[in-house]
Amino acid sequence: MSNESAAEPRWLSDEEQYAWQCYLHASMLLEDHLDRQLQRDAGMPHVYYGLLVQLSLAPRRRKRMTELAQSAKITRSRLSHAIARMEKNGWVVREDCPSDKRGQNAHLTDEGMRVLEKAAPGHVAAVRAAIFDRLSPEQIGHLAEICRAMADGLQPKGADLPWLR
Repeated sequence: MSNESAAEPRWLSDEEQYAWQCYLHASMLLEDHLDRQLQRDAGMPHVYYGLLVQLSLAPRRRKRMTELAQSAKITRSRLSHAIARMEKNGWVVREDCPSDKRGQNAHLTDEGMRVLEKAAPGHVAAVRAAIFDRLSPEQIGHLAEICRAMADGLQPKGADLPWLR
């Protein structure tokens, strides 16, 4: 047994534990708040909105299914289920990948883009009310720095995060 595995865990200090519990509570409340707002106003869960946004930002509104699952941090089976539901709504279509016969792309349709554009104002208002209207400009800067530091430490090497530039 190595010394590292036998070492006493580095427990959180009282201040760290408090910060951790505040973060967990706030992140759960925020996700629930955003999901309820999108369900009520746009008839879709937050995860679907996120997928539509990713597709809207992709070249030609298309993204390889495996890349979409990775960037959304969901399993391929959960993505497949979500895409199937969005296909039934006419928001997305699956297409064979021209460069790889085994792969598929998800393509955001014009109808999907209209749905996203209609949902976006309410979603932005919910984000603004839940986060940015409650923070000072200095706190917003700190929030960005903190989240960036966390993301930098957790993202796989070479991950493309265009919105974090």
